[in-house]
Amino acid sequence: MHSISVVIPATDGRQTVERCLAALQDALDVPEEIIIVDEPTALGPAAARNEGARRARGDVIVFLDSDVEVHRDVFRRIRAAFDADPELSALFGAYDDDPHPGGVVSDFRNLLHHHVHHSSPGPATTFWAGLGAIRRDEFLGVGGFDEHRFSYPSVEDIELGMRLAARSKRIVLDPAIQGKHLKRWTLGSIVSTDLLRRGSPWVQLLIDRGADSTTLNLGWRHRASAAASVGCIAALLVRKPKLAGAALFMLFCLNTDFYVLLYRKRGLRQATVGVPLHLLHHIVSVVAVPVGVVQHLRAKARDAHEC
Repeated sequence: MHSISVVIPATDGRQTVERCLAALQDALDVPEEIIIVDEPTALGPAAARNEGARRARGDVIVFLDSDVEVHRDVFRRIRAAFDADPELSALFGAYDDDPHPGGVVSDFRNLLHHHVHHSSPGPATTFWAGLGAIRRDEFLGVGGFDEHRFSYPSVEDIELGMRLAARSKRIVLDPAIQGKHLKRWTLGSIVSTDLLRRGSPWVQLLIDRGADSTTLNLGWRHRASAAASVGCIAALLVRKPKLAGAALFMLFCLNTDFYVLLYRKRGLRQATVGVPLHLLHHIVSVVAVPVGVVQHLRAKARDAHEC
């Protein structure tokens, strides 16, 4: 049976660490080691996770955000997966469908993450460090997270997954491995994250690596939904309400299962507000593309100038 070390980056001083630890202590098959990296406080999450991994002694490192409460069976599932598959390099899960109540905006965001991960189980070419496990030797073998490129919360976990996939390492998304997200989102934090922390850096990664992912947020349904969202806004700008309504109806049809989830878990108000929030999410994702391209070109020009 594989031994497990849990690494929790906690340099941002979040008040949820105690709840995170309480869930770990209540879990089945408690991990052999729990490492909290809480200093120096200026350390970004990528560097904090790397520091924790260097201290770890377990065969498998489980990276866990300090605002996540794991379900009791998480470590039993992780051990079973690695014990059953010697070729498995990394494994990650999802948020559950009952996030800590934070209002319609926050609940929308957390349930969207849950829905995306639950819609794409199986082999993956990415990684998620909110609740993700990786063999320690594989992690160290690819150099860990790129803490120099990502000194703040960004797509350091996605980039790590890309490097693993480039070496033909097996990565699996198992949405049965779940945790409750305790983070409270605002409209501003959603937009800034989707545009500057995740969206545009992800675009830069895709350009740099020449990757063509069709999983998670780059699947056909997400792309079609983005096109419908752009069509809806464009139609409104040229004062064509029928065309805008048709585009909005297409968005609804493409994502009916998600809106049903919102209704089932949080009621009619959540489902109703969820549609325009989802439209905004897709619009921001589209805007992130040219922003990412410009940032990529600037980085290339800066590198060329330094050479």
